[in-house]
Amino acid sequence: MSSLKGKVAVITGGNSGIGKATAQLFVQEGAQVIITGRRPDVVDNAVREIGAGASGFSGDVADIDFHDRLAKEIRNRFGALDVYMANAGIINLTGSDNVKPQEYDQHFAVNSRGVFFGVQAMAPLIRDGGNIIVTSSLAATKVLPQHTLYAGSKAALAAFARNWAIEFKERRIRVNILSPGPVETEILGKLGITEADRPALDAHMANTIPAGRYGRPDELARAALLLASNDFVNGVELHVDGGMSLV
Repeated sequence: MSSLKGKVAVITGGNSGIGKATAQLFVQEGAQVIITGRRPDVVDNAVREIGAGASGFSGDVADIDFHDRLAKEIRNRFGALDVYMANAGIINLTGSDNVKPQEYDQHFAVNSRGVFFGVQAMAPLIRDGGNIIVTSSLAATKVLPQHTLYAGSKAALAAFARNWAIEFKERRIRVNILSPGPVETEILGKLGITEADRPALDAHMANTIPAGRYGRPDELARAALLLASNDFVNGVELHVDGGMSLV
């Protein structure tokens, strides 16, 4: 298969989880892929694992200067790009009464502002007919316990994407939203869930998600490939959540 042959794709947060799985699939489909992440060592390891066709660029999407540096790198190396996947994000689960101002600022700096200014910097480099994929979350449209801050920072992305789809229509740049449900990635281990509590959480998820299990990164990657490669899909929010949005 080579649905992305000759294409250049950038995936923020491409060093792990959904981003990494998508980078691997995009490379298999013929694309040159640049992944980004905050830690250079983690980015370098991911590039080695993905193999030929992948390269890395380190930095924090919360840093406005990062996007300008990345745009300059892409312009110098490739001249332009075809797919921009704004995928990097953070999550800290806590009740609204316990949210500290610095946590609020960090979530919106990464999950909202980082996406907005990433697209602002990349849009001039995206070839006409290219596309943007924004990774949101089921939490943006479904109330989940202790997700209020995270949900708010992700909910902004749908409004951004709808407006961009119209703003960029003269250049035929499509903009779509990928909204995962719970996915078996490294982030589960960063939510403060102990090994002792994990079986109970897994059982709860199996009962809550109609599919009876967590999603897998490769399943989200295939959904991202659909959004990247189908030229008539534009302005949609694709829920890939095992049916959890229905319950």
